[in-house]
Amino acid sequence: MAVPAVPAGPAVSYARSHERVIRLCETGGDTRDLRRRLLGVLRATVPFDAHAFLLTDPETAVGCSPLADIPCPRELPRMTRLKYLTAVHRWTALDGIALLSDLPDPARHLLWHDLLHAHGVRDIASLVFKDRFGCWGHLDLYRYDRPFTSAEAAHLAHLTAPVTAALRRSQAGTFVVRPPHTRRTSPLALLLSPDLRVLAQTPDTDACLSLLTPPEPGRPAVHASVYDVAAQLLAVEAGVDPGPPRSRVHLADGLWLTLSAARIGDAFPSGRRNTIAVTIEETSPAERLTLFTRAFALSPREADVLGHLAKGSDSHTVARDMSLSEHTVQDHLKSVFAKTSTNTRGMLLARALGA
Repeated sequence: MAVPAVPAGPAVSYARSHERVIRLCETGGDTRDLRRRLLGVLRATVPFDAHAFLLTDPETAVGCSPLADIPCPRELPRMTRLKYLTAVHRWTALDGIALLSDLPDPARHLLWHDLLHAHGVRDIASLVFKDRFGCWGHLDLYRYDRPFTSAEAAHLAHLTAPVTAALRRSQAGTFVVRPPHTRRTSPLALLLSPDLRVLAQTPDTDACLSLLTPPEPGRPAVHASVYDVAAQLLAVEAGVDPGPPRSRVHLADGLWLTLSAARIGDAFPSGRRNTIAVTIEETSPAERLTLFTRAFALSPREADVLGHLAKGSDSHTVARDMSLSEHTVQDHLKSVFAKTSTNTRGMLLARALGA
């Protein structure tokens, strides 16, 4: 998108906003607090009335851990389902930013046409935060009174690169050495109707979901991350997006969880056929390793070396299996230590595998 000429006043405001975003991104911190502070800076320069800022699994791009103030909170399941079934301006195919108001026919935007239009939304600015290591999040900004301008869109687009890097680094920071004797998380499960209503769930599910998406005081647990993975299953079935209905998300203290969705099938009683089952379980060491290499921006060679070490190989075996010299293997390993702020193989593997 070409950056349009803007009056001196707005140009100065955008420049100051950009500097504040850069400082926030360099400071980093917890992903929820980082997103909250970023929204505050953005709102001061590009006003908006509502928002939905989600992290995503960097490999599958399925959303999780939303930070949101949406136009229709009571219709969150429907909104999520329509969001995933909307092919226009879908974050998985988006490059930077897109505006609803730029569409020749906004009615093609299923979420807006079928739901948000009735709630007074006039424009949506959709941003995606992705780099060569994966998709780290996406953000929708909603405005009721007027469309976003091209200058506002250009300013937002200019911020996507530093925000992407900050989100990735924040995710990397969750890979800490877990405290000894940490209790393992038991698998959890939920059953959802085709319109994403929760039909049943295992007893400890609410406690887990309340950590994933902290609810307002006195409110029940929010099932937003569950809706996302189930909605991705619907998107796959509708041919909108081929990505697997799975997301991996950090819970607390270095613990990562994997959410997966699937249809129950014909073996289930007739009253519950076509029900969607969502499972929540601790992320396997192999999947943690994949996330770890992406979050710390490891090169393909560095990731391969780490993968061999995770299988118990020593440097000599790694060199032989990768057809490299031991000196080259050591160079790759030093680079991995530097990127991950570790200095021993034991600490590196403990953080990567969750041991």
